[in-house]
Amino acid sequence: MDKKASDGRTAVERRSERELVVTRTFNAPVRLVFDAWTKPELFKQWWAPKSSGVPLLACEMDARTGGGYSVTFGHDASSSMTFFGKYLEVSPPSRLVWTNDESEDGSVTTVTFEEEEGGKTLLVLHELYPSKEAADESCAGMEGAMPEQLGQLDEFLITLGASA
Repeated sequence: MDKKASDGRTAVERRSERELVVTRTFNAPVRLVFDAWTKPELFKQWWAPKSSGVPLLACEMDARTGGGYSVTFGHDASSSMTFFGKYLEVSPPSRLVWTNDESEDGSVTTVTFEEEEGGKTLLVLHELYPSKEAADESCAGMEGAMPEQLGQLDEFLITLGASA
């Protein structure tokens, strides 16, 4: 069942019919990487894949257990798409768990941030879908998007680290 894709830095692996796991190590401290996932002003700097040509219009995050988030992509209000859900667990700076409530096939996403030697951070993103069909549909797009998004995060963290 394991199906893997990699860009050399980001590994995207289908672990089971309903699971996708993405891993990448960042050359940045764990607190900085965690902040980039939980502070809207940082998140919107890197999340939208540049190759899609679709900008991030709005981003709201109440990054606490029980809080919610909303991320809207599009060129204008009429063509926009919003992803939203709630945080099931927020444990700074090591773990985030959230729902993806924009459809009944939405996954539960868990992201862990593990400090490694030399001030690096190992990020593991785990998606659990309600069915094999939901995973099949979503994973097809993620195999290309996740390496690009995490590459953008890597570049953003370098900029952020240099300005800190």
